[in-house]
Amino acid sequence: MPKAVVVSALGGPEKLVYKDVPDRVPGPGEARVRHTAIGLNFVDVYYRMGVYKAALPFVGGQEGAGVVEAVGPNVTEVAVGDRVGYAMVQGAYADVRVIPAARLVRLPDDIDDRTAAAIMLKGMTAEYLLLRCGHVQRGETVVFHAAAGGVGSLACQWARALGIRVIGTAGGPEKVRRALANGCDAVIDYTREDIVARVKELTGGERVRVVFDSVGKATFAASLDCLRPRGLLALFGQSSGVVPPFDLSELAAKGSLFVTRPSLGHYVATRDELLQSASRLFDVVRSGAVKVEIGRTYPLAEVAAAHRDLEARKTVGSTLLSP
Repeated sequence: MPKAVVVSALGGPEKLVYKDVPDRVPGPGEARVRHTAIGLNFVDVYYRMGVYKAALPFVGGQEGAGVVEAVGPNVTEVAVGDRVGYAMVQGAYADVRVIPAARLVRLPDDIDDRTAAAIMLKGMTAEYLLLRCGHVQRGETVVFHAAAGGVGSLACQWARALGIRVIGTAGGPEKVRRALANGCDAVIDYTREDIVARVKELTGGERVRVVFDSVGKATFAASLDCLRPRGLLALFGQSSGVVPPFDLSELAAKGSLFVTRPSLGHYVATRDELLQSASRLFDVVRSGAVKVEIGRTYPLAEVAAAHRDLEARKTVGSTLLSP
């Protein structure tokens, strides 16, 4: 009988229960995938805690790679034996799962399963943020918070390849070193430096057009103050907590600013968007411009420990789970 990590009640990492689950036969439009590697992401924490909503009980996890074992009727996107990856489809914390075939991406021969599980969600997030949300152009300067984290490590390398100047933020000397290695032109240590003052200093007082913020509550105010008039704050996560209610008139007072709360799911909503985003990601990885760091791999049965380390910001790069 397959094993999976089931969440039956919301709360801390102890709510992640590794247990036997029924096997499923794929129905119309579905495929059964046996995982070889599973990605760990902060969005998994949001679902476990109830920040993002899912009907209970549910199997955790949003990202994985593996091999197609069976397909249901009317499936044309993949075939038995295909190596595939996916992101933003709940239910990855399992040995084997059934998934809509249209959400699967065939993996190129030169992208191995562990790499795919490490980059699908984070890398496609970097793609849409830089190219389709921020519309950042060569020569521009941006601020990217958590530049040593999973998304940040990929996005900052990608930005460098695009000719974008990145001011990163990170917590502590070791993460500052990692962020610089990821391609940041400058890194602000938010544990001892004033983010806004340093951004103004680094931009000659002009500030930046776009800030990418996955930290949320702890950085929101500073992020707004790093923007020049008509700038954009892309708030794509909230690892420090949910941003409190905010008076929108402040956006006018600070320079007619824009704030968006984007999600990868909305940027890969169609199959064409999904395949285009994945293709761009695979191309930049195979070019060598973006190097993938897999920091640690945990057995799937120890996913609670992985969540604790992720929330404590003890992880660097991409973290995997092994089924």
